[in-house]
This record gives sequence, structure tokens and C-alpha cells, in this order.
Amino acid sequence: MSVPEQLLDAIKDAVGPKACITDPKELDPHITETRGLWRGQCDMAVSPASTGEVAKVVSLCFEAGVPIVPQGGNTGLVGGGVPDGGIVLLTGRLNKIREIDPLNNTLTAEAGCILANIQEAAKSKDRLFPLSLGAEGSCQIGGNLSTNAGGVQVLHYGNARNLVLGLEVVLPDGRVWNGLRALRKDNTGYDLKHLFIGAEGTLGIITAAVLKLFSIPEARETVLCAAPDAAGLLTLFGRMQDAMGDSLTAFEIMNRFAVSITCRHIDAARDPFAGAHAEYALIEVSGPALGQKERLERVLAKALDDGLIDDAVIAASDAQASELWAIRENIPEAQKPEGGSIKHDISVPVSKVSEFLGKATAMMEAQLPGIRVCAFGHAGDGNIHFNLSRPEAMDTDAYMENRGPFNRLIHDLAMAMDGSFSAEHGIGKMKVGDLHRYKEDAEIDLMRSLKQALDPKGIMNPGKVVEVEYGEKAEKP
Repeated sequence: MSVPEQLLDAIKDAVGPKACITDPKELDPHITETRGLWRGQCDMAVSPASTGEVAKVVSLCFEAGVPIVPQGGNTGLVGGGVPDGGIVLLTGRLNKIREIDPLNNTLTAEAGCILANIQEAAKSKDRLFPLSLGAEGSCQIGGNLSTNAGGVQVLHYGNARNLVLGLEVVLPDGRVWNGLRALRKDNTGYDLKHLFIGAEGTLGIITAAVLKLFSIPEARETVLCAAPDAAGLLTLFGRMQDAMGDSLTAFEIMNRFAVSITCRHIDAARDPFAGAHAEYALIEVSGPALGQKERLERVLAKALDDGLIDDAVIAASDAQASELWAIRENIPEAQKPEGGSIKHDISVPVSKVSEFLGKATAMMEAQLPGIRVCAFGHAGDGNIHFNLSRPEAMDTDAYMENRGPFNRLIHDLAMAMDGSFSAEHGIGKMKVGDLHRYKEDAEIDLMRSLKQALDPKGIMNPGKVVEVEYGEKAEKP
């Protein structure tokens, strides 16, 4: 739908013309998905400078019945921030850190704060904000919360949902809900913040959050293990849990193809082992220095004796730890020069990770001989990025025609193993069909009821997450 000129003028009056973009060339970055999979359309992108201005814009859109799509760093991978008309609301000017309370271990940040800046602000007060992911230099905390981002330390600290005490949200009618409570105990009714975390902007716009902080670990050890198979690494994971307890903060696995292409294409990545190995695990433990390294070395020595791993390297310095992490963190970038890639973000119970990898790899190699499996991810919490690079001799466009059928096969397998077809990337527009295919009717009905109750005109990021019909076609909740 085309946005009425009077609404565009009213928004300019509310936030100032300099905060509004209507030129098609300037709008282009805000209507295009980061990987170029979708290109949308909108009539204006607006950058409010305060929660009050966000409320004014949303209220105007609500009165006019015009769709509004919140957008942070536009780093999402499922098309959640791509508009199909209406207004795009950019949160980048909401970038103030309102308060840091070291004693209460909390930090209050506006939605447009860059994740890396929040990490640095916490560090300046000798505190840790543990959410960490590849896009942390450009993604914004509002988007991280709206998608319930995961990252490499979920094993110890949990998803973004687990790192929030309170929220400030502009509701679809323009009202502001101030739930910025820095409390760990508040048993006063429904915990409303969880409605908006992971909702991808379909129920309201997060404008600020109270985030949990933690003490900075006294010591940190980083290890890269090489192994003959994933089963051995998962056995090692169990032993690490028993020996290290809460000190085990990351357990990432990577197959040989993932490691080889990263070391080939990324200058910062270097394989520390002389020979090739089938599987690798990047392990991080952090906590009190006393006895930590000795316990770690004992577990690794036993794993070597038992044949669970072939070799291991313990980083001797922060610089070497960064080199080891460079292998894991640059896998997505290293896939690009290898041609077309069909990606999956699945999770299964940790006890089934090895079984999933074996079945999924055999199935895809049988489907298309020469396909190259790039499997890596957060094995400690069951989240695997099971990506499929095209056969070297195959045309990329011809290969990418397999995306739908291959997605279905992998998602079917994950769901059959009591897993999820979207572990940390969300639903957006990419996986709406999957959500309706795999979720039970009762769950879909509950989601629709929430959407219709909170967003009665259907203006908040329409077409994302769950399909809801309004007007005469609307189903009764």
C-alpha cells in the first residue's frame, strides 16, 4: 500500500525532516536483506531520537493503519527487517546507555546501542555483558532482544532472553509500556517482557532494556581439539561439564571442511595442527584461576588416552586464543568464496547432536553427490549450523534451486529428533511456512491470539513470524 502524503508530512513534523528518508537511493540499504535474498519496499525510513518520538510515529501509523517495520543493524538472516510497504523505523539514534549499576550488576541501554559498545561500557565498570556474536560490531541490542539472539556463550549465560530484567516498549497503538525494572524478584503478575523478546517487532518496538551484568572471569583458557568423529567430542563435552562445572563457557564444534575453507580464505585464521582431522572442538573455560588449567589438562589428557581426540592445543596467550577463535568466527565469511550455500540453523538435544550430524550428512551426500557439508556451531547447547556448499563443478544458480527441498529434508530430520528448525535466527519471513508446518494448532492459535490482541490493526511488522488475517477474514482467537 502507498503511504498517504499527509502521514509522511505528519511524521516529518513529529521528528523533523532531517530524520526522515524518502529518496529511493537512500532507502535502498533499509529495504534489502543483508545477504540479498529479499528486496522490499517502503515510502519512508524514519530515525526517531527518543522513545517519545518513536511513540509519536507509531501512534500516527496506528491511526492511519499503515504498516511499520522496526529495524536495527539490519544484520538478521531470516528477512525479519525487510519491509513490504509502509514505514521503516530505524532505531540507530536511540543509542544512549542510560545507567550502569555495578553493585546491582545491571546496565540500562537504549535499543540502538551497538552490542560491542555495550560490552565495552560494561567492561569500563569491571563487568561483563556476555552476549557475543559475529555481528556484534554492527548489530543493535534492540534487534538482539527482538530476535532472542544466541551466540557463543549461551552454554553458560543463556540466550538474550536470559540476560534481560526489564524492557521499555512502544506498543502498536503508540502507548509506552515502561517495564524498566532492575529487579531479580518481581512476582507481580504476567512477566510481560517475554512477550516482546523474540517477537521480531510484531508485537511492539523495544526502545530500551535493563540488562544483566556479570563479574569478569579471573582467568580464561581456550583450547582447540582435533578428533576422529563428533561422537568423541560429545563424550568429551560431558566430561568437561562434570570436571569444569560452570567454568565451561563455550563448546563449539566444526567439521574439516569448515576449518579448511576458513584457514584458506581468512588471513587471521591458521590451522595449528600439522595434519587434517575429521572434527574439531573449540572449548573455552573461564572463572577462578586456582586449579582451572590443571583440571582442564587432566580432562584433555584422559580424552587423548581414550582416543576421543587426536590432538589439542591450549592457547598460551590472548593473541593465540584470538587466532583459535578466528577459525570458528570466520566460517560464514569463508563460505562465500566457495559458491552457493544452503543454510540451516537447527537445534536438537545435546545428546542427539552426533546422531543428527551423521544422519544429515549421509542423507545430503546421497541426495547430491559432491555436495560439501559445512557443519559447525554451538554443540554445547545443541545448535548446529548445518550448511551445504555446492559441488565444485555445479552452477550456483542451478544448485540454489535445491534450497527449498533441502531445507525441508533437514528441518524434517531435526523435528523428528525432538529439535527445532530455527535455533537462534528466528522466523522472519523466511520460515513462516515452516512455523505453520511444524507447530501444533494450539500453539499457532495462541500466537495468533496474542498478535490480534496486542496489534489489532496488524500494522507491526506484518507478514513476519505468524500468519494472521484481519478484518472479515480474521479467525476468532
